[in-house]
Amino acid sequence: MQLYVIFFILLFTSSPLVSSSRILPKKPKTAVLDVAAAIAQTKHVLSSSPKTALPANHQQKTDSPFSMQLHTRTSIQGTTHTDYRSLTLARLERDSARVRSLTTRLDLAVNGIATSDLKPLDEAVVEFGAESIQGPIVSGTSQGSGEYFSRVGIGTPPSDVYVVLDTGSDVNWVQCAPCADCYQQADPIFDPASSSSFTPLNCKTKQCMSLDVSECRNDTCLYEVSYGDGSYTVGDFVTESITLGSASVDNVAVGCGHTNEGLFIGAAGLLGLGGGSLSFPAQLNATSFSYCLVDRDSDSASTLEFDSAPPPNAVTAPLLRNHEMDTFYYLGLSGMSVGGELLSIPDSAFRIDESGNGGIIVDSGTAVTRLQTEAYHSLRDAFVRGTRGLPSVNSSISLFDTCYDLSGKSSVEVPTVSFHFPGGKELSLPAKNYLIPVDSDGTFCFAFASTASSLSIIGNVQQQGIRVGFNLADSSIAFVPSTC
Repeated sequence: MQLYVIFFILLFTSSPLVSSSRILPKKPKTAVLDVAAAIAQTKHVLSSSPKTALPANHQQKTDSPFSMQLHTRTSIQGTTHTDYRSLTLARLERDSARVRSLTTRLDLAVNGIATSDLKPLDEAVVEFGAESIQGPIVSGTSQGSGEYFSRVGIGTPPSDVYVVLDTGSDVNWVQCAPCADCYQQADPIFDPASSSSFTPLNCKTKQCMSLDVSECRNDTCLYEVSYGDGSYTVGDFVTESITLGSASVDNVAVGCGHTNEGLFIGAAGLLGLGGGSLSFPAQLNATSFSYCLVDRDSDSASTLEFDSAPPPNAVTAPLLRNHEMDTFYYLGLSGMSVGGELLSIPDSAFRIDESGNGGIIVDSGTAVTRLQTEAYHSLRDAFVRGTRGLPSVNSSISLFDTCYDLSGKSSVEVPTVSFHFPGGKELSLPAKNYLIPVDSDGTFCFAFASTASSLSIIGNVQQQGIRVGFNLADSSIAFVPSTC
């Protein structure tokens, strides 16, 4: 009898212990890259015919009343490039300019140098007198740029234009008539005279005083934004209505740019999604926003959403801020792994130091992820060790130093690449987010690069197909794979 009692005691007391100590299955150490599909996509993007763009308030069937259909820019405008390699080179050239811009802005901020020291405002202006919202995101690769674009309505009635979607900037702006100097854009230049909601801001308003570079002329607020790579926009600082999806937001501070130069290419302006007080999320009083970036060569759809709840299966990481640069969204990254093995990267590689240098940001405008040299070499060397069976090749594309000839292969198995966050959380990337084609002949390159700057950047190639959510209320960043 005692043996039976002991048996039942052991049975019922041990079962919960076995359950609570169950070892979860490990994530796969390898991922499959669909080579044939990737090469086919490079050919498709060059041959696809442009389509007519849908208006900003076009609706698609979703659970949210503020949803709209999204398109890549190539599906709307086509491309002027005749081969995929030239398109890749154009992207990377612009991407390098973007990275120089971000690192320059941080260097200026850390060293206490105002952006007005780069270009005098007077020189440029002398020539001229919250509810849940979703909007469009499209790829800008057909114009040789690596950004994603959103189609929005400006003014009342709304004039539909493309604007760059940028988490690395705060000030919203569009090119405006009359243009003293405007670059070519896909849509007609916005004419303030056609909008009943166009209202100039005077110099004593909070919005004007929040600008980094401004000037007062006839009690009208003038703005300038320089991007460090020589790009800039100058004009009147005003309030306007902005329409995203089916919702219109009134009295948004917007730059009406009469003098604009740089590498914006095709877009009418910029929608600032940064962490500063003049950004679009800040002016909406949004508690969160998220986007899902489609493949850079895709003509499929994706969305930008404000104040939408993250799904329960999100991988979350700390959202950190830099006291010297409130625009950038810094990520609490604890490490990286290749093939399931953690890399020997010092904690300092991803940490913001007391002066404001270092750290790693999530940026929608940068294409290729940049890592500090030591961290990059550790990542690349581990990946090379895991791909010894693949034929290596020199791509003659200077940004990439690890490339393979995958011509004649339909698919290949490569080591997984993962980001690791505090609390043991892990985000494994799809193979196509780190081994990308650079031509249509089967040359694929490892899509990470080193940087001499202390600032590391997670780019949009690595974010593709992953909904990235910025929870501003609880200071976290959420990643949800396969949700575009």
